[in-house]
Amino acid sequence: MKKVAIIMGSDSDLPVVEKAAAKLEEFAVPYEVHVLSAHRTPDEARQFALGAREAGFGVLIAAAGMAAHLAGTLAANTTLPVIGIPLKSKALDGVDALLSTVQMPSGIPVAAVGIDGAVNAALLSVQILALSDEVLAEKLDAARAAGRESVLAKNAAVEARFNKH
Repeated sequence: MKKVAIIMGSDSDLPVVEKAAAKLEEFAVPYEVHVLSAHRTPDEARQFALGAREAGFGVLIAAAGMAAHLAGTLAANTTLPVIGIPLKSKALDGVDALLSTVQMPSGIPVAAVGIDGAVNAALLSVQILALSDEVLAEKLDAARAAGRESVLAKNAAVEARFNKH
């Protein structure tokens, strides 16, 4: 199975990134976590992206805030799928990172999840890998079914409490 790389621009992003790692662990998807900056370590970020396919990665997740150029830097240097997680910041609440992540030029796509959307980034990674892994696809189906059952159970509890007329 291919690995997922989770790359964050700063170790201060770890509280959000840990949610992606935990979700990947739930699906038994191998992953690595790295700190690379589009601005402070541009050469290292580029080299990581250039060698990612040969290193066994199938998807790259890039978590960055503010100017949030990390996903674009990685995507410019690989044809592997790149998923950006825009991170919330104090100045603009993450809108700056969201726009930096989604407004990529034609020819260099980056998929983006919501602000601090690490769980969805991990799930999207799993979905991409499941295109060529039937066991992983079955795990996704089971997770969706469990989510459905959870919502239906909560609905039944709410209905029983409030709909007594």
